[in-house]
Amino acid sequence: MNLKSCTIKVLIKLCVISTLFATSCSPKKEVAYFQNAKNFETIVDTDTFEPKIKIDDNLSISVSTFDMEASKPFNLFREAGSAGQIINYLVDVNGNIEFPVLGKIKVLGLTVSEVRDLIQQKLEEGYLKDPVVIVRILNFRVSVLGEVRNPGTFSITGERITLLQALATAGDLTIKGRRDNVLVVRDFKGTKTYTRVDLTNKELFNSPVYFLTQNDIIYVEPNHSASSGYFVDARLGTILSISSFLLGIVVLVTR
Repeated sequence: MNLKSCTIKVLIKLCVISTLFATSCSPKKEVAYFQNAKNFETIVDTDTFEPKIKIDDNLSISVSTFDMEASKPFNLFREAGSAGQIINYLVDVNGNIEFPVLGKIKVLGLTVSEVRDLIQQKLEEGYLKDPVVIVRILNFRVSVLGEVRNPGTFSITGERITLLQALATAGDLTIKGRRDNVLVVRDFKGTKTYTRVDLTNKELFNSPVYFLTQNDIIYVEPNHSASSGYFVDARLGTILSISSFLLGIVVLVTR
């Protein structure tokens, strides 16, 4: 076998090694969701979930009746020139809001519908007949960080979003995101709570953080391939450098 043939074989082997490094990927076990789900399974109905009011929440509350003049004192409006925009209510550190005429109302830990029913009940106790109360959380946002395609903070138009929907809003996990250890950071009565969930397990749907609350933070940590990616790239660069060096030597020898 002549030197030229040996050189070609060496180059082919080096190309194969380089290709294996460049095309390496995570096994299916690390990236597939809900791996233990089976056909025709059912889960508990979670359609009744409602987020609860937290300290520093910004609430929009409007009151109306057939007699619009009678309901005016229960709606705070900005000064003339702002098109009659209703002023929002900030939940203070004690979990209260200051409501016109009714005074201080404790809303911490209540759902939106419970706040609505509470205010409606107070209004019916001698103030208004058949009042209609609309309550909304205005600061409903979630933040998605880490190994997702579009990390950021997202405003939620409704009042309910699931962990999967939030990840989808952020473009889903990248191939380098760890699926089995997603962290959800939540504020609970002034204390941060930390919950980890496994997206590869169907028990995700029973997790207390499957439905997100306002200002939740989701963090997707990098998996092993992402953590070691730098070193893989470094090794690949070294191999290519050595290949180029050997090729140069072979060219000089075979001239």
